[in-house]
Amino acid sequence: WHVYLKWNERFFRECYQAWKDGRAASDPSLNWYKGEIGFFDFYIIPLARKLQKCGVFGVSSDEYLNYALKNRQEWENRGQQVVEEMLQAILSEQEEDIGEETEVFRNE
Repeated sequence: WHVYLKWNERFFRECYQAWKDGRAASDPSLNWYKGEIGFFDFYIIPLARKLQKCGVFGVSSDEYLNYALKNRQEWENRGQQVVEEMLQAILSEQEEDIGEETEVFRNE
């Protein structure tokens, strides 16, 4: 779960910055929760099942599928809160940056 959250937040920040910079059409925070459910349901879990079926990773394949299913359940339970926390962290950082820029401007 923690590894998933780490990379999810990094990707969210990248997508949010792209939106702020005008390189993306919409605010990712609006659909991030549902998008991740779809990512699990239509990509991650089917991939983990195929890896389990073909046995390419041996007994680890069972572990990967279990992690995928657990992470999906955890996201379903906490994902909306996680998105809100990621967004608030970004907005707080932006407010701090604006405050620092204003202070530099005043001291010039």
